[in-house]
Amino acid sequence: MKRVLIAAMVLTLSMTVMTSCRDTKDKTEEATEEAAKSLEEAGEDLEEAAENAAEAMEKAGEDMKEAAKKAIDSI
Repeated sequence: MKRVLIAAMVLTLSMTVMTSCRDTKDKTEEATEEAAKSLEEAGEDLEEAAENAAEAMEKAGEDMKEAAKKAIDSI
């Protein structure tokens, strides 16, 4: 009878561990997918920021050319 009880306890423990491992695997997969999505969004945001910075620098360059022309004309 003791062997049956011990076998049942071991089987219950094994099932609990297997279920826990499966849950952990599922949660890990979800976390990986969310991390990939976050990285993709961050990449898009960085690309947009780089484009905005390039546009701002181009406009600043044009403004500087205009200011330099005005300075030369006033001399």
